[in-house]
Amino acid sequence: MGPSDSHSPPPSQWLFPVSALQFTPSVATSAYTIGKELYDRARGVEFLFRLGSSLGLPSSAMFTAATWFHRFFMRFSMEDYHRQDVAASCVFLATKTEECGRKLRDVARICQSKITGIDIAHIPTDSLYLHLSQEVEQLQTAILLTEEVLLEAICFDFGTSSPHAELVDLFDAEQIGTRVQDYAWSIAHDSYRTPLCILFSPRVIATACYVLAQHIADGSHPASLDARISASPPSASLPTPPSHKPASPDASRFAIEYFSFSETELVNVAEALSILLEFYKAQDMQTTPHVARLMTVQPPKHPMRIKLYEPFSQVSQSTISHGVGHQTAHGRTPNSSDGGSTPVKTPLRTGAHPVGEAGRTVPDTQKKTGGRLDLS
Repeated sequence: MGPSDSHSPPPSQWLFPVSALQFTPSVATSAYTIGKELYDRARGVEFLFRLGSSLGLPSSAMFTAATWFHRFFMRFSMEDYHRQDVAASCVFLATKTEECGRKLRDVARICQSKITGIDIAHIPTDSLYLHLSQEVEQLQTAILLTEEVLLEAICFDFGTSSPHAELVDLFDAEQIGTRVQDYAWSIAHDSYRTPLCILFSPRVIATACYVLAQHIADGSHPASLDARISASPPSASLPTPPSHKPASPDASRFAIEYFSFSETELVNVAEALSILLEFYKAQDMQTTPHVARLMTVQPPKHPMRIKLYEPFSQVSQSTISHGVGHQTAHGRTPNSSDGGSTPVKTPLRTGAHPVGEAGRTVPDTQKKTGGRLDLS
């Protein structure tokens, strides 16, 4: 019905087991919990998307940057590299690899505007306003230094794949209402606020997004997620070989049958769905009332695993009470709300000093950037 097994994408070296989230550098080498790290990853990707949107980048570039962001923090700790600096470096690198180039200074100016809350019109493009110009210069240096570490973290492997491409195939293969398409597209966007892109293939993620979108669009009494992703339709009688399995008249199973998933892949779809729903249930209802319907969806049955998400309102309050990410009198967070100043582990070579754009040695006093708004 859909793509044959011979056209299935090869396994990626960048896919990790869900259990790997217990042993990330942030969790293993600092006081971070899994819930705190996933909360900050979501905030970092939110900042990345805002930055990319302000720069007018295509969605594909932002998805690429978000994937690199998640890969980076499988190699380095969030306590050592501030999420906003890493997000800005991912965006800047993506503008080069995705052929939608933007000047470093433009990236730094918009980033500075997002961080400080100052209107972009008041961020100088030259040195007329010395104080603000120096902050932009320092942010440019931070982006370049972090980009060096980013390239090391992703092993100069720029290739990424998006679940959106798989969704387009699904939309083209079946007449689907615009409501389901819009829901699935939005959920796929939200999937980048979770680490799904480093846990499962784009095809599995796309299917999870599509199935969840169908479930929401079907109204007050939709088929369960378990029924939608089971190996065979609930009405099936005797088992038949996979190659002779008849098409189900149930449209709710379209994505599963289109991709002809194996049993292992179906387990992965169930796991991806459960992580997405756990992410939505962790949201603060007061700030994200639009996800209220998703918070009530019963997740599919899946193998037992550790709980990944904590309620975001509790994580945020715990962060403030422990002095991490606390705000200044001006409502801004310190240079690194995660306890470090980016980049901390530069230089990459022992005994060397970090070097700026023109081979200029960057003093330690210039490694810090201006005050940060806690907006992501």
